[in-house]
Amino acid sequence: MNSNPNHIIGRVARQHKDRYAVLVDDGIFDAEITGNLRFSASSKADFPVVGDWVEMSEFDDFYIIHHIRPRTSLLQRQAVQSAGESQPIAANIDVSFIMQAVDRDFNLNRLDRYVSISFAGDIEPVILLNKMDLVDAENLQQKMLAVQQRFPTISVFSISVNQSLGLEELRAILEKDKTYCLIGSSGVGKSSLLNQLLEEAHMPTGEVSESHNKGKHTTTHRELTVLTNGSVFIDTPGMRELGVIDEATGLEQAFSQIYELAENCRFGDCQHDNEPGCAVRQAIKDGELDRSLLKSFRKLNREAEKFSASKAEKRKNDRALGKYYKKTQEAKRRMKG
Repeated sequence: MNSNPNHIIGRVARQHKDRYAVLVDDGIFDAEITGNLRFSASSKADFPVVGDWVEMSEFDDFYIIHHIRPRTSLLQRQAVQSAGESQPIAANIDVSFIMQAVDRDFNLNRLDRYVSISFAGDIEPVILLNKMDLVDAENLQQKMLAVQQRFPTISVFSISVNQSLGLEELRAILEKDKTYCLIGSSGVGKSSLLNQLLEEAHMPTGEVSESHNKGKHTTTHRELTVLTNGSVFIDTPGMRELGVIDEATGLEQAFSQIYELAENCRFGDCQHDNEPGCAVRQAIKDGELDRSLLKSFRKLNREAEKFSASKAEKRKNDRALGKYYKKTQEAKRRMKG
């Protein structure tokens, strides 16, 4: 794509339906997309998302978005209730901070999902275990060990946002001009962490309900924020449904232990079920691999395969519909002639 020298370059900071707030050198301005961009879009990924760099022109008191600049990464999941379609979450992210609370939210299988979609989007995952002050030292150590064994190549931090524990270590790894994304379930402390990093109340947060242990008022939209050290943060809403869409790169990196062991299986197409000479099942038997990791891998792999099949079917139907529309238009022209 050739850039227009007359266009202004900005970065999408917020999105509200069809309107965007875009960050440029001298502030944040409202923007809309052109009709061309809207009608040429074939999927949700063709529309701007938070984190996108866009080319714009000024029109009255707002801007018009003409182009989305090529993305370096894209965090996305399966679109809810739309088979075979992906939903983009944020773009141009360097590191995803995957946040879980160690008291009630802790779930290794859910971490598998977040790690998978991060790798699939070409984003480096880092795991943050929050609310360390709410569990005893032995419990925390067990959970830290479980996460480190599950993801041996991923950095893991234990923190307490409320007690400001472990935050200095976290701040130390933040780099100027890098973009970080906060992802995790609702109520785990994402917005509270961002407030701490900003050292001011920026995102709305609420007190935790004793019955549900979840924030009463948490993030309901994605928003980009620039910290004083020049690093960029994108906070996201808690996601109840998180379907994976990539059965190759994302799963291969998230479950690297299984893929590495599988190279020693007797059969190249081993399903790690009842086949003889299965190195994965042998590692489980020897206590070198957690059985739940294989179970989680199979589940996510089935999801990804189903998504790929639905996507292929959707494309086939779209092509058939396009051909039908073209034939109908040609028939109308002949009748008029």
